[in-house]
Amino acid sequence: MTMIAKRCLVIALPLIKLGRIHSFSSASSVAFLPSFHAKTSNKASKKTLFREQKKLANSSRALCNKLWASVGETAHNSLVPGRPTWQQTMLRISDPKKSIPFYTDIMGMTLIDILDFPQWNFKLFFLTTLPEGEKYTLTPGTQEAHDYMWSIEGTALELTFNYGTDSESFKGYHTGNQERDGFGHVAFNTDDVYAACEKLEAAGVTFKKKPDEGRMKGLAFAYDPDGYWVEIVKRGEPNKIKNYFNFSQTMLRIKDPSKSIPFYEALGMKLIRGKNYGDFSNYFLASASNVDESVGDYSSLSDDEAKAKLSMMFGPVLELTHNHGTENDEDFKHYNGNEEGRQGFGHIGFLVDDVYAACDRIREMGYGFKKEPDSGSMKGLAFAYDPDGYSVEIIKRGGIDFGDKKVSSE
Repeated sequence: MTMIAKRCLVIALPLIKLGRIHSFSSASSVAFLPSFHAKTSNKASKKTLFREQKKLANSSRALCNKLWASVGETAHNSLVPGRPTWQQTMLRISDPKKSIPFYTDIMGMTLIDILDFPQWNFKLFFLTTLPEGEKYTLTPGTQEAHDYMWSIEGTALELTFNYGTDSESFKGYHTGNQERDGFGHVAFNTDDVYAACEKLEAAGVTFKKKPDEGRMKGLAFAYDPDGYWVEIVKRGEPNKIKNYFNFSQTMLRIKDPSKSIPFYEALGMKLIRGKNYGDFSNYFLASASNVDESVGDYSSLSDDEAKAKLSMMFGPVLELTHNHGTENDEDFKHYNGNEEGRQGFGHIGFLVDDVYAACDRIREMGYGFKKEPDSGSMKGLAFAYDPDGYSVEIIKRGGIDFGDKKVSSE
């Protein structure tokens, strides 16, 4: 059996075995599939059940084979130049006085930079998880902090505050997880989910799902101050990562993995794990700085091995969730978080050495732009569209003069 076939079989096993399969619904509220141990009253119904399971398993294998074929093709033919690295996930927030303490004091992140644009009535806050014990001595908003932030190898959470949304009259942002919403959640890993949730609850945090609720035990979904879902996930090994929490995921729903995965691989990401749960699949991709180079070919790992590697990554992964069948519906499209009345999640962003060369390659791949590098008031940065229409910011490594109001470093 080839290594790729081995991995594909692992992904298909939940459909072959007659075990209980846990799932989220297409709207990603916490829901569960019925058990495949359903009682049957006669031999005919048992045969029907078996045929349906076999049909799903064959479909699963076909999808997996198509996916791994596209992985190899992407690696050789479609890389975006300029060493792209995943640098940010952007969420809109209503009140930084609530959101910043949540992510710093409670979730353990560090505020590394601020970009203030009073001329356009908005301000950006950038936070990341630094290794426990590492001291950050720069002042957010200074040029020195800008230089650091636009050169990081890791991934930041960008919180966008539009002036005035902290007033009582503001009705709040659309936080996702309703019908056809694309954005799902961000996540943090920890050694002990139960202890972490007790700590969060003591700090006044509320929950969509606690660890012992529902059938999927041992993971939780908390609410941040705006109502975004924050998944709390257990690490594979305790006491290996010193941080109590580390920023570990951004989840987006995709229509067709055979298009989305090659797109993000072209942006320097690597597929770490794929898992088929029956009516949906999850794919986890990591940026180069977060990949264990000693592994080499992640497709050669068993699912348990890939899951273990994934759980112990310090930096975040991009979780792409595919609800099966959407790829066959020409009219299906997820909301991308920027439509009028549904704004919340904004975009993800990548650093590159040369924005213009990177955009030329993305254009050759057949994808368009919300903002070309030389359009608008901020020259030298771009917003491309991924296969699902999500905005992907392309930013020059080292930064540009954004025209923000800087803080003096003195």
